[in-house]
Amino acid sequence: AGGGCWVSPSASPSGLMEILPDNCAQVGKKELMYAGTVGLIIYLGGVIFINRKSTTSAKMVMAEVAKTMVTDNVKVWVYPEGTRNCTGDLLPFKKGAFHLAVQAQVPVIPVVYSSFTTFYNPKKNLFTSGKIKVEVLPPIETKGLTSDDVSDLTDRCFHIMRETLFRLSGRPSPSEG
Repeated sequence: AGGGCWVSPSASPSGLMEILPDNCAQVGKKELMYAGTVGLIIYLGGVIFINRKSTTSAKMVMAEVAKTMVTDNVKVWVYPEGTRNCTGDLLPFKKGAFHLAVQAQVPVIPVVYSSFTTFYNPKKNLFTSGKIKVEVLPPIETKGLTSDDVSDLTDRCFHIMRETLFRLSGRPSPSEG
């Protein structure tokens, strides 16, 4: 696919490096840089780190990322939940990824993974054997959208991705009750 803002919930930046599209950078929270060997690996892998505690700093970095996306046709992979989630459902999305897509006027490309709660023990931080289904959804255009549209875009992506998560995980749709 061409340039775009790829969004997926609750994935590990280090786990995706092998499957990223060409010319694609990931955005991660700055705290990951200090996560020992994993932090070093993702740093060397070219992750763009955001200081979530400083809104001004995060906005400045994202504005530069948006310019680079346009001028160099760079794709960016963002995790809109903002943290790992082991609930089997989605946490509310933060709006940064959607502001970025609107700023750069590039499509949002939702990528959804089935739940891994049946083979992950968060207390021991341990995975056992299991399968994850991955689905890349159709791009959602942002051409002509402005910052006033970001909340609606965020909500739309959240609902589409949540429905897909439940379907891929073999659970009843959240809209079915």
